[in-house]
Amino acid sequence: MGRMSATPSRQPATDAPDERRRVLLAAPRGYCAGVDRAVIAVEQALEQYGAPVYVRHEIVHNKYVVKTLEKKGAIFVEETAEVPEGEIVIFSAHGVAPEVHKEAERGKLATIDATCPLVTKVHKEAVRYAKEDYDILLIGHEGHEEVIGTSGEAPEHITLVDGPKDVENVEVRDPEKVVWLSQTTLSVDETMETVDALKGRYPNLLSPPSDDICYATQNRQTAIKQVARDADFVLVVGSRNSSNSVRLVETAIAHGARDGRLIDNAGEIDEAWLEGVTTVGLSSGASVPDVLVDEVLEWLSERGWEDVELVQPVEERMQFSLPKELRRDLRAEAAARRTG
Repeated sequence: MGRMSATPSRQPATDAPDERRRVLLAAPRGYCAGVDRAVIAVEQALEQYGAPVYVRHEIVHNKYVVKTLEKKGAIFVEETAEVPEGEIVIFSAHGVAPEVHKEAERGKLATIDATCPLVTKVHKEAVRYAKEDYDILLIGHEGHEEVIGTSGEAPEHITLVDGPKDVENVEVRDPEKVVWLSQTTLSVDETMETVDALKGRYPNLLSPPSDDICYATQNRQTAIKQVARDADFVLVVGSRNSSNSVRLVETAIAHGARDGRLIDNAGEIDEAWLEGVTTVGLSSGASVPDVLVDEVLEWLSERGWEDVELVQPVEERMQFSLPKELRRDLRAEAAARRTG
């Protein structure tokens, strides 16, 4: 895989050309604590309770992870109604609306909630501000599962704002009682641009107690910005329905990379992309296992990009405990619901 050297803090590029083929490997990258928790929850549920275990929507937005869990016995469904009565269903890391919990109860299902705790935090904020009768401006992408789940917590109070260009369409009841929340996987820069535009219309716009964009999203964007300063071309490993992965490519190009591509795996790399490229930047979205990045490094090494420099502006140590439902006998609970 080539030589690797650590570069905790990069210096600006010098005027002297560097023809040495190298890879700038961003860190942090890959699995965040919320994704790790969700994937382990499915694996442990299969181990404890046996297959099948149903999962509503993709547990995380990554094709490789979903296919791997399917091989172990997980069955992915789009709607709760598709789960047979009395079975176990796991809710994905992106969170679900309260109505989905009610559907599971009506279907006599045993549930495991693998919602990322940082998404749960946003849900609780939405409930709190709705109770205080605020208009809530939720910054996020229409149709994203996380946005659907958060909106379901207070549908009468939440208005979706899909980027800075959508700000002019916003209408509120009382300009003095407005708060913004956001999807956790957005571009930090674009979110703040949207907030600034909203404050231009609503000077008294209230901000949440803490930044909604998750630490992992911010850390990965910080690292790719640093990589982009010296990279001719950036590869980001991640699926196309992964918001945080898409944002990494956009962030890299906005901060100096000549071009970039989002790929699911090494097999999707087009060698033509790398013609004339000396320095390749490499990162991965928060739902991506290390094995996929290792395969890209191997692909690059075989073609001359053997030197790997680690670019790590921040360290990550966050961990979340597993869902509490894994400490119970859910099969017995589900059976009791069927006969009860």
